[in-house]
Amino acid sequence: MTDATQDPGDPICPLCGRPIPAEAKQSLHHLIPKLKGGKGGPVVLLHQICHNEIHATLTEAELARDYNTPEALRAHPRLARFIAWVAKRPPGFHSKTPGPRRKR
Repeated sequence: MTDATQDPGDPICPLCGRPIPAEAKQSLHHLIPKLKGGKGGPVVLLHQICHNEIHATLTEAELARDYNTPEALRAHPRLARFIAWVAKRPPGFHSKTPGPRRKR
């Protein structure tokens, strides 16, 4: 299946809002990181590129404390810029995470 023939049953990425085709790189994101008590907690299916950007932007502590919902993640300034950028790409698009990783 190509990006031009999307299956209407494809799940929607809660970060970027694009469909996640079966052949796209994808992964589950724990809304509260496992290391911060989220083991067995809620997870969302994301494009792998979206998941990579979340972890390149935020620490586990920030994710647990302030960014533990898709709405909060979308409101983060760097992630909002990323979403605007990736929204112009086809649903199956994947590349290395753009931009610098967060400072540790």
